[in-house]
Amino acid sequence: MTSKPTSGESSSSLKLTVGSGDYTYEVIHDWGRLPDEIRYGNVHGIVEDDDGFIHVHHTVHETSQSRDSTVVFDPDGKFVRSWGADFKGGAHGFHLNKEGGQEYFYFCDIERSIVVKMTPYGEEVLRIGYPEESPAYQVTSDGEKPVYKPTNLAVSPNGDIYVADGYGSSYVIQYDKYGRYVRTFGGPGSEAGKLKCPHGVICDSRGDQPVILVADRSNNRLQEFSLEGEHRRFYYGFDLPCHFHIRGKDMVIPDLAARVTVVDEKNEVVTHLGQGPANYRELRLKARNEFPVGQFVCPHGASFDREGNIFVGEWVEIGRLTKLCQLS
Repeated sequence: MTSKPTSGESSSSLKLTVGSGDYTYEVIHDWGRLPDEIRYGNVHGIVEDDDGFIHVHHTVHETSQSRDSTVVFDPDGKFVRSWGADFKGGAHGFHLNKEGGQEYFYFCDIERSIVVKMTPYGEEVLRIGYPEESPAYQVTSDGEKPVYKPTNLAVSPNGDIYVADGYGSSYVIQYDKYGRYVRTFGGPGSEAGKLKCPHGVICDSRGDQPVILVADRSNNRLQEFSLEGEHRRFYYGFDLPCHFHIRGKDMVIPDLAARVTVVDEKNEVVTHLGQGPANYRELRLKARNEFPVGQFVCPHGASFDREGNIFVGEWVEIGRLTKLCQLS
């Protein structure tokens, strides 16, 4: 982290920056002007729509007057609207996908154990519940169902939906675009093809053919699968990776252990940004004035905008959204 004057500024006007070279960013903590009736809970996902509006998905703080879990800002950070009260408390995975010229939001709710697809106007299009058809989720010998808590999802070019059961039984469940069960892969473990808290998932089309990348969080690695769920390879250099977002050849990964990582098209680390303190799990429960300026505490979601800036949402009880403005 550095602070330095930019062109035309006096030495008393400093920009707080992280990174270096082409990956240098100005840090703007608490970006976006929330109305008084909304208070963030844990900020779990951020997406940008076709109009450049920024949508922020959070669990909703217990003191918030509004129950809405999704907040919308214009590109300048002005509040536009909020919605999504049904996801209060369980708000987690958040994905925006364009299908046939129409944008759709996908939600993973870890309290209600559901995946929901909606229009930008809040109309429900698809709901996927417990994976009853999967052999991995049948009733066990003790009469119990395996735990299912979907954390994130990905959509492939043909519309198939890949749901990561990160807080449940560590499988990825594949459905077709209509929500019909296709297959299950993964399962708990550390060997090839196995997962330990598959917290995030993305369909990566940067190579010759699309593949499924899983943020194998508790194994501190990324794991690549074919679209049919066959293990292909591992990638390392991460510290509790949570999820992904791609812009061009770059991919941003929020590492829960107090930093944000950017990788290239070969998934080789380009830079780590905003490395925070080792006691991040204790710090995340503290007041805002105890958070180190220019550093992260618990990055949970990260997303590029069209200009290459990065929005970072954090797993902190009082919520925090940071904008990293690319400097070039």
